[in-house]
Order: sequence, then C-alpha cells, then structure tokens
Amino acid sequence: PRSDCIAAEQLCLSDSTCNATYRVLENCALAKTRFLPLDRDSRVRCLNAELDLGNSSLLHCKCHRRMKRQEHCLRVFWTVHSSMTDGYFNLETSPYENPANEEHWKTDYNELAALLSGKDCSQLAGDATNPCLKATHVCNLSKKCVRLRTDYASICTKGAGSEDTCDRRKCHRGLRNFFEKVPEDFTKRILFCPCQDELCGERRRKTIVPDCSFQYNTKPNCLWLLDSCLEDHICKSRLADFQQNCQPADTSPDGCSQHNHAACLQAYMGMIGTPMTPNYISNSSVEVSLWCTCESSGNQKEKCDQILGMFESNKCL
Repeated sequence: PRSDCIAAEQLCLSDSTCNATYRVLENCALAKTRFLPLDRDSRVRCLNAELDLGNSSLLHCKCHRRMKRQEHCLRVFWTVHSSMTDGYFNLETSPYENPANEEHWKTDYNELAALLSGKDCSQLAGDATNPCLKATHVCNLSKKCVRLRTDYASICTKGAGSEDTCDRRKCHRGLRNFFEKVPEDFTKRILFCPCQDELCGERRRKTIVPDCSFQYNTKPNCLWLLDSCLEDHICKSRLADFQQNCQPADTSPDGCSQHNHAACLQAYMGMIGTPMTPNYISNSSVEVSLWCTCESSGNQKEKCDQILGMFESNKCL
C-alpha cells in the first residue's frame, strides 16, 4: 500500500544511502523552483538520483486532500518527482490518492438536511425553483459549513472590486479552507447547483466572490497564471490532479480518459483558491473559464490556448 509522503520521507532520512539521494533531489527541486538553469551534468545527476530511489516508498508515496501538513507532503512529492515538471502540462500524475467515485457524489438535498436538522424539510420546499438557494440553506444547517462559508465571504468581500484593498491571497486561503474542511456533500451542491434561470445562475457564479478571488482589473496572460501556479506546491498539485482526472478523450463516449466525472469535478473544485482559480463565465450557462487571455502570447500562443482550453472547451469537464 502507498504510504503518505511525510512518513516515507522520515523512513528515507533514517537510511544513510536514501538520505544522501534525497538531499541531491532537494537541491534539484530547489533549482527548479528558482528557475535556475541546470547544466547537463546536473540534469543527469538529478535524473540518476530519482532512478536510484527505485522501489522505495518515497517514489510511490501520495498525499491526502484533507490531511494536516498537506504542503509539507506535497513538497516531498515534488522533490522526488521534480523531473516530471519539465515543459508544459508534463505533470503526468496527481500527488493525491482516492479520487471521488460516482456513487459517493450522488446526494439528495432533503435527505442531507433531514439528517442534519432531525426534522422534516418542508422549510426547503420553497427553494425548489432555486437549487443554489436551497444548497445554501442546507449549508446553514451545518455549523461547520456556515462558519467557514461566512469566513471566506467576509474576507473576499472586503474591498471587492478594488485591486488595492481586496486581499486576494487571504480570500484564496479562505476558499481553500471551505472546500477542504467542509464535507463534499455540502460544497459540491453549492458550487454545482443546477440552474434553470439567471437569478439562480447569478447566485452560482458569485459562490466564490469572483470580484476578489477570480477577476483582476485587466485579464493577465494565461502563461503568467501558469507560472504563478507552478511556483506554488498546492496549485501545482491541484493542476496535476485536474489534468489527470479531467483529461479529455475524443474517442471516449463520456469525453473523459479516466471515465470518472465525479473525480473531474472534485479536481475542478480543488483549483478554486489557487492562482488558477476558475469560475462560471455568465449567469446563463455552465461554461467555465480562467480569468486570463492569450492575446500577445507571441510564439507561445499554442501553449497558452492549451491552458485556456483545459477549462473553456474541455468535453470531460
């Protein structure tokens, strides 16, 4: 069975040979995060160190989405797999284990509310025309859900719309807290509530307080967003998870190479609260996008379009 990367690191550091190999890889990973060019000898040394780990538990370790010390775990993962991040979208594999399964993601609002409140859910009947409002009311029945939702909403609305006063970093942290700590039965219903009208669609689009968490005054280039993401262990990990679980496949009937829509939606949810936070683009559709543009991308236009296309025209998502 796969161990988590923190336990695998401790095991490795207690063995002198593994310890020496791991230290080499730490230096390789550090050079990458600082964008320091490695000469040929250094690249070979890094690759050999990765190969030297062979079948050690470090090479096969994974992290949990909701674990404590998640950033430490992810740092270990990318230290051992630093050669995988060459070029664009070569992240190859997710550092996270246990993607969502379809059955687990089928939840009934009323059943969930009944479990929480211990009474019948007639008070939710009036929300039938606005599933997003209904999802919010169900969240309000859970102390944890309402507390963490109120937390991020208050942080993200302070000075929203003004670049100077909205603390985007804190807003993103609050959003990640909400989506990581509140059970997915609540979060997925709030984010993916099915809408029939624009009033409901507006509520859904504003779930993540886009004025602060999503929009800048002007759209940055998507390559800049990608660079910001790859410098951050959590964002890079969520992007790898998103790539793996939302990889489109034209030949597949469901459009997904992994044939698991629940895992794709879970991975999409993981992107919220990172530098590459996506959102709905209007009140009247379920189309999503990043807040970025590929204008002025020069000879990297194709690469830029690929980044944007993973969200805008991804059949699997």
